[in-house]
Amino acid sequence: MKKTLVALAVLAAAGSAQAIELYNQDNVTVNLTGDIEVVYLKGVEDGSEFQQEIQDADFGFDTRYAINDDLQFGGFWEFSGSSTDTKTGNVYVGLYSNTAGSIKFGRLDSMLDDAGIGSDFQFGINSFFSNGSPFGADESVRYDIDKGNFYGGIAYKQDKNGNAGLGVDGNFLDAKIGARVADFDFTGFYGRADFKGAGADISDLPLVTGEGKETFYAVEGRWSGVENLNLAIAYYNIKLDPASMDESLTQQTFALAADYTINKVIIAAGVSQSDYDKALAVSSTSTETWDKQTNWYINAGYILAPGATAYVEVGANDGRTYEVDGNTFTSTKNGTGVAVGIKAEF
Repeated sequence: MKKTLVALAVLAAAGSAQAIELYNQDNVTVNLTGDIEVVYLKGVEDGSEFQQEIQDADFGFDTRYAINDDLQFGGFWEFSGSSTDTKTGNVYVGLYSNTAGSIKFGRLDSMLDDAGIGSDFQFGINSFFSNGSPFGADESVRYDIDKGNFYGGIAYKQDKNGNAGLGVDGNFLDAKIGARVADFDFTGFYGRADFKGAGADISDLPLVTGEGKETFYAVEGRWSGVENLNLAIAYYNIKLDPASMDESLTQQTFALAADYTINKVIIAAGVSQSDYDKALAVSSTSTETWDKQTNWYINAGYILAPGATAYVEVGANDGRTYEVDGNTFTSTKNGTGVAVGIKAEF
């Protein structure tokens, strides 16, 4: 969760993805899932160049055995690839009940991976949470239930094997609760991280490292009362309490997003503003500070097939990107980014 304080301030639609059934016999099913995304991207960071990135090249096998008419036992294994990393993705076992929900154990995403509004691909709130989010790790357990009008869940992870940045004595708990009423969908999120012990790394902020606590809560609302139109509004609050600092640091973000579908074309836009309760230094040698950041994006996507979209997106923010060298740090102001890509899910 350590990336949220800065990355949330740096703020897919189209088509219904369907898993491919490979096997279904004797109460055993095997489904193939995956996603692919290739994009030419110029980031918002100063000096970024327009270059190709393979951001997703994932596939997984979801195998389940029907114990009875209500209960299934299953295992999931995923291979995850990109331009910068190739690794095993989520790996877990689970029990699935139509009436009581599902519970999973292993390497998996937590509840905050489900957060985010908007139909952005690279530069918005949704892409922060869904694109390489820091909310998944080993040593996790997650429970979900969805009863139609009501849904929710809770997840917990520890970090004894040191791959989540929480520290050997650290842990992370998060939960969500939601309700669907008429054309509205409301979701609330809560998260609490305790960074403690060897390997703890609480923040990406310059010179703020080591142990501490972080809390997060959010409220999201979506409305789809007009055909082909989706509107969303959200509020996010993050509080960081590093052990190395005498005072906490809080960030609040307000966000708006909308998308409209015209035949096979989806047009989407969004804007957000993040405010820190304390000013952040531009560098370790300057008296200049900043405490507010505005983000926006606009895109157009064309539905090539169910689950496959070609898109172009422009986004920007006026925040800063830091570079740290020992006990000193500098930063440059962000600008406008451009992305042209294809995203497919199955």
